[in-house]
Amino acid sequence: MSELKKEYNCSLILTFDLLGGKWKLRILWHIINGDNRFSLLLKSMPEITEKVLTTQLRNLEKNGLLKRTVISQKPLNVQYNLSEKYSELVPIIGELCRFSRDYAIKNNIIINDSK
Repeated sequence: MSELKKEYNCSLILTFDLLGGKWKLRILWHIINGDNRFSLLLKSMPEITEKVLTTQLRNLEKNGLLKRTVISQKPLNVQYNLSEKYSELVPIIGELCRFSRDYAIKNNIIINDSK
């Protein structure tokens, strides 16, 4: 897990530290769209390993972007939700998806997603 610095020379570098990498935006997108349990996230992203998913979820939670709620202890049932404090991420992630779809159309790139 990368530690956030106390000072940045560029806001985009902080953005990358918070949301960058292969998985974080995708995990947030799935959580925002209802896949808010560990098993649902694994099912939605078959390419991710349990270890990587756990690490990414912990990192997002540590940085305050996700809220982890234990629903029941036996069997352990945990839900992840976007922190209310950072709900402005929802339209930002939506716009990134729209941009990617538009880019794909303009550049003859096929995107095989259902949403």
